Amino acid sequence: MTQAASQFPTTAWTLVVSAGRQLDARSVNALACLCERYWYPLYAYVRRRGYTAEQAQDLTQEFFARVLEKRYIDRADRNKGRFRTFLLCCLSCFLFDEADRGRALKRGGSHVPLRFEFRDGEEMYRREPSHTETPERIFERRWAHATLERVLARLRAEFATGKEPAHFERLKGLLLGADADLPYAVVAKELAITENALKVTVHRLRKRYRAVLRAEIAETVSDPGEIDSEIRYLANALAAN
Repeated sequence: MTQAASQFPTTAWTLVVSAGRQLDARSVNALACLCERYWYPLYAYVRRRGYTAEQAQDLTQEFFARVLEKRYIDRADRNKGRFRTFLLCCLSCFLFDEADRGRALKRGGSHVPLRFEFRDGEEMYRREPSHTETPERIFERRWAHATLERVLARLRAEFATGKEPAHFERLKGLLLGADADLPYAVVAKELAITENALKVTVHRLRKRYRAVLRAEIAETVSDPGEIDSEIRYLANALAAN
């Protein structure tokens, strides 16, 4: 095992793929966790395909139920090791099959708990750009935002354990570049700390941000060597907003 590979434990995606048809409790839990992270990007994809909110809710719920019931895991291709690629490919096939059969879907058929906040999802979808953005593009953008939001949520929780929680929201602008032109002296005064202390805090926060982001991405690729390219893809997806 290379040094780079040894730095990362078996990822949730690798666990799911390697399990194949022999899903055990660990792999089912890993897949359920990944599905919960990705449900809104896929829901938005279905909505942009022209389905109503109710249809999209039914289709998204049924799709994940089938994934969790092992109907699609055997289709996973380790040469396409990104979990988002796998899910979107499976969803496209699922929608084609459902349209071909033309049968109505009913929610609640799965025994696996699927905690999707569809009401919140529809509210988010209504705030999406109204132009003719492709379903694939909206999926990629929502995937990028969802990933970043999870990273920030984890950083916020970690920061709150040792420092003033409200400070994180002020530091977030410096971390992500939104307040890049704001002098450190101004922010330090607002937070009642020295400018040097602020610089140290921001430096440490950026270092931790990179580590958390890499850990988050590592959960969704089959090979640690894909992490850097996936981070670049995420940055491009966010920059294209």
